Amino acid sequence: MRNKFLRLFFLLLSISFFAQTDHVIVVKNEQGMKLVVNGNDFIINGMNWDYFPIGTNYSYSLWTQSEDFIIQALDKEMGLLKNMGVNTIRVYTGIQPKWITYIYETFGIYTMLNHSFGRYGIMVNGTWIAKTNYANSETQKILLKEVTDLANKYKNTPGLLLYLLGNENNYGLVWKGAETEDIPVNEGDYSVAAKYLYKMFNKAALEMKSIDKSHPIAMCNGDLGFLNLIAKECKDVDIFGTNMYRGKSFGDAFKRVKNLLNMPILFTEFGSDAYNAVTNTEDQKMQSFFMVENWKEIYLNVYGLGKYENSLGGFTFQFSDGWWKYAQIKNLDIHDNNASWYNGGYYLDINKEKNNNNMNEEWFGICAKGPTNPSGSYTLYPRAAYYSLKQVHSFNPFESDAKNSLVKYFSNISLKDGVLRAKKNNILIKN
Repeated sequence: MRNKFLRLFFLLLSISFFAQTDHVIVVKNEQGMKLVVNGNDFIINGMNWDYFPIGTNYSYSLWTQSEDFIIQALDKEMGLLKNMGVNTIRVYTGIQPKWITYIYETFGIYTMLNHSFGRYGIMVNGTWIAKTNYANSETQKILLKEVTDLANKYKNTPGLLLYLLGNENNYGLVWKGAETEDIPVNEGDYSVAAKYLYKMFNKAALEMKSIDKSHPIAMCNGDLGFLNLIAKECKDVDIFGTNMYRGKSFGDAFKRVKNLLNMPILFTEFGSDAYNAVTNTEDQKMQSFFMVENWKEIYLNVYGLGKYENSLGGFTFQFSDGWWKYAQIKNLDIHDNNASWYNGGYYLDINKEKNNNNMNEEWFGICAKGPTNPSGSYTLYPRAAYYSLKQVHSFNPFESDAKNSLVKYFSNISLKDGVLRAKKNNILIKN
């Protein structure tokens, strides 16, 4: 363990003297839109990553644990991520700059730093407001101060790729809490509140860019809600980020974002659960199928490949199962198999006669989670999707022959092979 502390000490010492901030820009030209990092084309092979031992929930923070514990956790999980070709993780605020740099310098993995921007409520003048009112002047001041403080604190952090504002905040205008519900469809009922939300996104982007000119600002929307309003109010946001769950295809997303916003699109969340709501069993092949199809579309729409050419990549949701996601404060030691919402795009576990809920919030991990040991840590067991996505991320869409080879490459990805490779882990998983 002494060696690990020495490694961290000398790493941070060298960073303070020699490391330079990464220069990240969005390029737009006749060939499309792309991310360029330190002069090199960059596709985001991303992962939504967090660290929640079984028995904990959203109130737990890895970043308040001992340095010894944090190093052990990062070394295990970032090693797995690096092995599968992930080059960027999505992490919420709370992570200290030194850990962003540690992850980057040790594993070559960047961080997209996510400020929730009032998505789950906000403290205003000593009172907790569960549903943020973006029209309120005091709320606006608080949010702008938070994001400008964020930019000042992290702007020179090696390993920072970009900032992300919000997390499908348009849904938060309707949903009563943080738990996932059926996606709202009637935008007219909350269009006035949405206007203030998107104005605030743009104000925040302008403030942050005045402080940090080296890292783009993305916003996180729920699907393509309010796209016309976003086009009007968010002209200074660099990247349109979206949490999108449409099944195996994103449909018209690339086209609409390019035509209406003239912005690159980044899939900040997408994926599939690994539980079949019809058979009531784990279904790793089903999860792999949807994820591979999603990534194929993301790559097909990258700069220079002939389609809409505005795709920057995406962040698979998510690295490991969240045993707290259903009910959130109850049954934290139980891996609930209750499907809490319906999505027809994931048709492989829908009973057409019963039209059943089919989305299992606690089963979205591409890794299953082992029990919490006495030290408070756990072991992850990769599912089939881990191995399938490792093949996906081995493809470089910026190679000279990528346009001709991409479809064939994806057709050769064997879902069965991923299932077979993951099968040896099943005996270790006791839910």
